[in-house]
Amino acid sequence: MSESKGTIRKLNEMLSDREISCKELTQKYIDAIEKDNSALNAYVTLTPELALETAEKVDKKIASGEKIGLLEGIPMTLKDNISTDGIRTTCCSKILNDYVPIYDATVWEILRKQNAVLLGKTNMDEFAMGSSCETSCFGGAKNPHNINHVAGGSSGGVASAVGGNIAVYGLGSDTGGSIRQPASFCGIVGLKPTYGAVSRYGLIAYASSFDQIGPITTNVEDTALVFDAISQYDEKDSTSQGRKGGAVSDSLRNDIKGMKIGIAREYLDGIRDDVKQAIEKAAEVYKSLGAEIVYFDLPALKYALPVYYILACAEASSNLGRYDGIRYGFKAEKYNDVNDMIKKTRSEGFGEEVKRRILLGTYVLSSGYYDAYYKKAQNLRGTIVNAFKNAFNACDVILAPTVPMTAFENGHAVSDPVETYLTDICTVPVNIAGLPAVSIPCGFNAKGMPIGMQLIGNTFCESTILNAAWQYENATRADVFKSADFGVKL
Repeated sequence: MSESKGTIRKLNEMLSDREISCKELTQKYIDAIEKDNSALNAYVTLTPELALETAEKVDKKIASGEKIGLLEGIPMTLKDNISTDGIRTTCCSKILNDYVPIYDATVWEILRKQNAVLLGKTNMDEFAMGSSCETSCFGGAKNPHNINHVAGGSSGGVASAVGGNIAVYGLGSDTGGSIRQPASFCGIVGLKPTYGAVSRYGLIAYASSFDQIGPITTNVEDTALVFDAISQYDEKDSTSQGRKGGAVSDSLRNDIKGMKIGIAREYLDGIRDDVKQAIEKAAEVYKSLGAEIVYFDLPALKYALPVYYILACAEASSNLGRYDGIRYGFKAEKYNDVNDMIKKTRSEGFGEEVKRRILLGTYVLSSGYYDAYYKKAQNLRGTIVNAFKNAFNACDVILAPTVPMTAFENGHAVSDPVETYLTDICTVPVNIAGLPAVSIPCGFNAKGMPIGMQLIGNTFCESTILNAAWQYENATRADVFKSADFGVKL
């Protein structure tokens, strides 16, 4: 079976062999953004001067005969909740509309030192709260396979940019599925790493015990290479551990014969028929590769959605308390006193979805309701963690849908917010348990919209799930991956 080469490795070879200069490559992406971003609405801040400046550094290294790293000179993007020193970082919220950080997030510091070419900051649901990217104060990012459909959320801008070929890769954040869901909707690959594997320093927090930064790419090898780069221990993040073991990209071609791939029956409840059929077809592919499919029950999954929304909103209520108009960010123009100023600033500065989640979080933390909701949800979180531990005694990897459906049409999230919350039902259990999971394309529906599946692993088993993902991708790539008709064609 022939192997497809990842985009990053292909571009690295082209740059090293001087088939194209880094400046020429970067300009191709800048031109594509200028042409296609008006349709996709993927970028909210552009950094062409910085990108070309970095490209010139890379070209000088190549001209002097120096070897360049795999990520050096590769055009990429960052979700707009990842701090960038001197570059506007808004969380796509009016309350941070003109905020310019004075420090870099650790992940960007790592990539910047490797001469990654930053094309700009990408669109997202406001403060990462949403599943369509439409809660952004800049309007939602569009799906590159059909711009009448959403890109997903909350990392919709990164997925739209990568899926639309106007960035080679990007970094998003995943609190309850915000990397995997838009990757699924846009027909690309998204990794939510183990909690603690990637530093959260400089990530503007939504829910600190759930948030995790990870890569969004067009293929599994690129995901592994970016994860290898950013999964370093960081003393500035008290929860940081870095990855365990060697480079994940070195383990992508390991044989999976005899691997036990589990399918929890509860993950297949309530999902659309076309998605279910795609998952079952993927299971057959794994059987043909020598893996063993194991069906099992995971009843604790029924608690996942309420547990997630209670705990995540409680943490959001605390984390977003800092936005008061006093220290930085948006401030109301007319007010009577300090209390009135804070009230009006937050009422005018936050969007409806963010205010809804703050109110819910404040309610479950309030006197008289803490024990009934927050404490009970924390106890149930432990139940879910233990349920996954038991599951991994019986299997090596869990196969599940990423989302119960394909990308919905623009505006649907506003007209039917309840269904939008339900899009998280397959992804939030992973964040509750702190596990790694990768979403990869596994087919299309009758309208040609991508379907994604996720592979879930035990803690710090990114090498296991990415190897299983690579094996599937290599066996099916021609059938399940279709590049969108936008951006740079390599």
